Amino acid sequence: MSGTSPAEAAAGYLALAASPTFAVMALATALVGGGPGDAFCGTGPQGWAPGGMAMMYLLMSAFHLSPWLRRRTR
Repeated sequence: MSGTSPAEAAAGYLALAASPTFAVMALATALVGGGPGDAFCGTGPQGWAPGGMAMMYLLMSAFHLSPWLRRRTR
């Protein structure tokens, strides 16, 4: 990220960090369990349930893939 100010560079790296962070959170939530936060996302079984926190983190990871895709197409 050359040719940018330090703030712009930090924002770019932060955008790149979002998707992997959410992917790790999804995996950890699916393996360990969601905890009390899952009560707000549905009453079904824990883990990869459509209303579970792990699925929400997985979707957030997918939504934050655009910086990685832009970087890949350069």
